[in-house]
Amino acid sequence: MSRPQTFFTRTVVEAGGNRWDWALLPIVLGLLVALAYGARQMAVPYQVGQAMPISLDLRELPYDLLRTTLRMFLALAASLLFAIVFAVAATRSRTAEKVLVPLLDILQSIPILGFLSITVTGFIALFPGNLFGVECAAVFAIFTSQAWNMAFSLYQSLKTVPAELVEAAEVFQLSAWQRFWRLDLPCATPALLWNMMMSMSGGWFFVVASEAISVSNQSIKLPGIGSWIAAAIEARDLHAIGWAVAAMGVGVLLYDQLFFRPLLAWADKFRFEETGSADAPRSWLLDGWRRTRRLRALGEALVRPLDRSIALLRRRHDGTSMRARPRLLWLPWLPWQRLADALIGAAALIALWQLVAFIHTEVGWREAGHVFALGAITLLRVTVLIALAALVWVPIGIWIGLNPRIAGRVQALAQFLAAFPANLMFPVAVLLILTYRLDPDLWLSPLMILGTQWYLLFNVIAGASTIPTELRDAAANLGLRGLLKWRRYLLPAVFPSFVTGAITASGGSWNASIVAESVSWGDTTLQAQGLGAYIAQMTAIGDFPRIALGIGVMCVYVMALNHFVWRRLWRLAEDRMHF
Repeated sequence: MSRPQTFFTRTVVEAGGNRWDWALLPIVLGLLVALAYGARQMAVPYQVGQAMPISLDLRELPYDLLRTTLRMFLALAASLLFAIVFAVAATRSRTAEKVLVPLLDILQSIPILGFLSITVTGFIALFPGNLFGVECAAVFAIFTSQAWNMAFSLYQSLKTVPAELVEAAEVFQLSAWQRFWRLDLPCATPALLWNMMMSMSGGWFFVVASEAISVSNQSIKLPGIGSWIAAAIEARDLHAIGWAVAAMGVGVLLYDQLFFRPLLAWADKFRFEETGSADAPRSWLLDGWRRTRRLRALGEALVRPLDRSIALLRRRHDGTSMRARPRLLWLPWLPWQRLADALIGAAALIALWQLVAFIHTEVGWREAGHVFALGAITLLRVTVLIALAALVWVPIGIWIGLNPRIAGRVQALAQFLAAFPANLMFPVAVLLILTYRLDPDLWLSPLMILGTQWYLLFNVIAGASTIPTELRDAAANLGLRGLLKWRRYLLPAVFPSFVTGAITASGGSWNASIVAESVSWGDTTLQAQGLGAYIAQMTAIGDFPRIALGIGVMCVYVMALNHFVWRRLWRLAEDRMHF
């Protein structure tokens, strides 16, 4: 009796697929079945208040890993779409850039719990009686931990497209649509992929908060690795925590081999150079897929409707060039740029007035001065930690990026280290500080950088991996050695990527200060003086005016640091230090 055949197996058999088709067919079918099953479980009927127990049975761990990974990939897709819209708008319009870039500074400094508490009720209201509303809230929470890094990376890449390629696009009279798809996005793809890996790994830091949601004085724990870790911590089950970390390692290895590594190998063709790379990244999955016969044909058939839709949009936009595109003819005398600047200035003045009124009526000027002083302490911690992290990870990132074979070997390890929940180290820090009677103001500080230092590493790796081969050969032929090689070649080559990583690492460190400056284990709580500890303390007692004051002061510090330090370094990178 013959076995029933699925659509995919019937297609391969009827079309006479080769051995590579049969080798990859189980992987394709397994992924499709797992995604379909996980997606179906995300939209089951559910009422707020319904119990959702989390079991620490090892048989449930693969299912929890599937649910968490699916949420993270949905958030990654939304983050990619947000990054594209943000980067294109900010690079195409100076007025939009003046609004969007500071707005992104504010968004990355707002704690993830602030987003979650505001949005969860709205998502549940959108899908009443269904678990999908809670799932959307969890995905959005993970999105807020992924999107800002990708948006900054794509924005920086679009701002530093090689000048000769921009001139070529103008000579060929490419439309804005054509330039984005044929120049901007291909040039930004290698660095964007490394930042997608970092964003994916960084999302693991927030899975506990995103999968354990509180609404209407009730706690909703979605099945996932985050809820597993929360239940294990509550039960003080170290073995369960160890199994969760092992499952995370398996998940990181799987999506590295099945998703990121093939994309990196495919994106190597977008490197800006005249000669091919001698040691291009390789992927066994991509090599096998290219050798298949019928699976490739089937994949092309499935994506053909999307290609036709994009082609239709291109035909609508390709009729006019960048230079010949008509401008608005109505009200030509109105200075739009000055009007926009005036509106932005008016909005800033209104916001400043509201801030002054809030401080005067709600908290008082003495309290505001105290909070600003605490912010200065946290600023000192962030600055010192970013400098120390740069001294460690910039040389390592350059070494990895210049050696594709090394990058291929350590890629999964780097993603796992970046994905390791830094909050699992907090109890260890408490025990060490109490045992050796250390100063919490000093020794709690490294906890702020544990989860954010990887932004520096991944961005530097991305910058070093895109250095053209001919530039590497020129440096070798000129005999650059020692300090001269670092000053004239290596550091300028990765400087734009370093600035991008420093911005996101700095913003993430400010956010992490809320949990790093106030650490608890059991009945013991240690606090370090700083703005993060102040926000955590006010959150614990429910003092909403002072919570708003703390978050507002944090936004002011983040925006000031980005404007007066990182933005100036970014302009230097745009003007002098890019290919």
